[in-house]
Amino acid sequence: ESSGINAEYGADGVMNGRGALIKPWIFQEIQEQRHIDITSGERLEMLRRFRDYGLEHWGSDTAGVEKCRHFLLEWLSFLYRYIPVGLLEVLPQRINERPPSYFGRDDLETLMCSPRSDDWIRITEMVLGKVPDEFNFVPKHVANSYS
Repeated sequence: ESSGINAEYGADGVMNGRGALIKPWIFQEIQEQRHIDITSGERLEMLRRFRDYGLEHWGSDTAGVEKCRHFLLEWLSFLYRYIPVGLLEVLPQRINERPPSYFGRDDLETLMCSPRSDDWIRITEMVLGKVPDEFNFVPKHVANSYS
């Protein structure tokens, strides 16, 4: 889509904000001029890399793990809006399109598309371990909600 905008309007560039939070591989898609269908396993591996970078930066003590978890949860509040290319009826997905609830191609993909923060916490437990008792997460922005 970006190459079409550049050609049609003579733009030197295209701004990409939240799109990169929802679909971090968007720059690869732009470069290769194709839609990439990322599997739930590949997305989980991306979260593991985030965990590794986070623990390296904030430390692997309890405070570092919880700081990493907090930022991972904020990111998941954007990531869940990604609809896998293989499930889309029309390409490309628009950032403001609100899809109906759907089931992914596997249980992990279904969990990753959930708009519920409790499910995002479950995803962080897959990469960072169990959350402490009394743990609570409230997203700090409205981009996490379709309502």
